[in-house]
Amino acid sequence: MCSWTDPACIRGIRNTLPAVDSFASGSQVNFLQATTIPLRSQVRIVFRMTATVVLGAQWGDEGKGRVTDYFAESAEFVVRYQGGNNAGHTIIIGEEKFALSLVPSGVMNQNAVPIIGCGAVVDPAVLLDEMEMLRSRGVDPSKLLIDSAAHLIMPYHRALDEVLEARRGDANLGTTKKGIGPAYQDKFERAGLRMQDLLDPGHFRALLKNRVAEKNHVFTSAYGLEPFDAEVIADHYLEMAETLRPYIADTTIVLHNASKAGQNILFEGAQGTLLDINHGTYPFVTSSSPTAGGVTTGTGLGPKAIDEIVGVSKAYITRVGSGIFPTELFDEDGVTMVNLGHEYGVVTGRRRRPGWLDLVSLRYAARINSLTGIFLTKLDILSAFNEIKLANGYMLDGEVITEFPRDQRELARVSPIYETFPGWKSDVTGARHWDDLPSEAQSYIKYIEKAIDTPIRWISVGPERQQLLER
Repeated sequence: MCSWTDPACIRGIRNTLPAVDSFASGSQVNFLQATTIPLRSQVRIVFRMTATVVLGAQWGDEGKGRVTDYFAESAEFVVRYQGGNNAGHTIIIGEEKFALSLVPSGVMNQNAVPIIGCGAVVDPAVLLDEMEMLRSRGVDPSKLLIDSAAHLIMPYHRALDEVLEARRGDANLGTTKKGIGPAYQDKFERAGLRMQDLLDPGHFRALLKNRVAEKNHVFTSAYGLEPFDAEVIADHYLEMAETLRPYIADTTIVLHNASKAGQNILFEGAQGTLLDINHGTYPFVTSSSPTAGGVTTGTGLGPKAIDEIVGVSKAYITRVGSGIFPTELFDEDGVTMVNLGHEYGVVTGRRRRPGWLDLVSLRYAARINSLTGIFLTKLDILSAFNEIKLANGYMLDGEVITEFPRDQRELARVSPIYETFPGWKSDVTGARHWDDLPSEAQSYIKYIEKAIDTPIRWISVGPERQQLLER
């Protein structure tokens, strides 16, 4: 017997069963538990394979690219459902390191179809450069599909992002200045341009002419920017459109049909839960929804199609850019985490801010996303410490709280309450089974599980593909 959430098991059983086209009673059998069952010629079996979401359970940079790559080995579709090229995923295969910002990490599985959903925003130049980089390194991105309703990042979005961040001064949000926020702003103001608009040059030029006229009026008078030339922009984007045309599709239909056919779908999020526009540490958040709710709005596939929601968390925590960070470290322990963990942004190269693992925020992420499991990364980095700390509560105005404050004024006043654990001071990079881990590491992991009421089902002990264990 094997679990119906094990895609390899289900696929193996499905492939051994005969095709059945009809059934006598008019009833339908939902195949939820893989086991030995008698088959009759008049029974139809409806197979439901795993649709898995992989998302960040912290402030991003948790190692989702590597995790997505792991799950993508058995995926038939890998879908990016939000964000843009403001977030990077790193995949290490042997001596090769791939840094991706738009193409789904699952592109490394050449049998899978990578999809950029309608919830993402796309800079065509960045996307084409990334596709060419993959080709030059032996990875074929030709199966890529881009949803026709995904919005475009335009040159004026990048310019506005930069000038607004500069005007904020010390109160800046720490954006990547890639134009992501302004592109989403236009989307919700119903003034955006979409991938499908590129398919009709005359239509695109007319829309762009109106948009640029509106932008130039504001940009020149309010921000002192040079006006944009709509024709120059149109020529550039329509030239790129000819290359991208074969990749543009209604991916909502593709995913619906894949789900209906029982194919294995993997959804990958960018950023993390605490950067969600609705549920994050606002205003120091991204402009989209990296949480599980963003999957349905960002792909068009309904929530009933999702089976597993895997949260990725480091064994410690980092944050890049501005914003409140209760367990941030400014001492030598923090320096050690940064140096050993190579904590620098994939896209920007910015140094990440390090801290001890915050179980208050991780418990919040488990609740917000209905996590079915945790993939814990970078456990090996903690091998350097004699003592390891976990924050399982906050002190707020003299009272102990264990739930993550939604009011940012409250979050700014909390101080972490730490539990201290003995370190294991031994190399765990060769561990491939639970029993290979030192007892101190096992105790640390078990404490986290109990505190957040979510099982830790996978643990990475190094950056390589094979450096992990599954419980």
